[in-house]
Amino acid sequence: MIPGFLWVTQPEEFEQCRFVRTQVFIEEQGFSNEFDEMDQTAHHLLFLDDEKPVATARLFLYQGEWHAGRVCVLKSYRGRGIGAFLMKECIKKASELGQSQVLSISAQLQARPFYEKLGFRSQGEPYLDEHCPHIKMSYHIQEELT
Repeated sequence: MIPGFLWVTQPEEFEQCRFVRTQVFIEEQGFSNEFDEMDQTAHHLLFLDDEKPVATARLFLYQGEWHAGRVCVLKSYRGRGIGAFLMKECIKKASELGQSQVLSISAQLQARPFYEKLGFRSQGEPYLDEHCPHIKMSYHIQEELT
């Protein structure tokens, strides 16, 4: 699979992100508050297999800090390095945009090892977001990507 990705600029591209997020977070994981006001101003990253949307993430500046979120990969595409690719692209984009040296994520607790491998560090104690345990994690952008 040749990776194809783009930073969303068109409404139809955002609809493809919505499709992936609906499949993963609403249908598979049972979340109900998936779409929010941050979608209006966030940078959205879309990963395609040929022309099929298979993964997405978003990046936004909030209270002086970059935040990545809504990182998801369709179940049949997991384990191929796509999630790590998305996060590295978010780090790269945040670095290019400047304004903060910190990138945070509200990670599902079960995904903490995945983010730790990318250089993220846990901040504080776990908390519930809807029905799911999460933890805030931060990455210092000046660190080298591994």
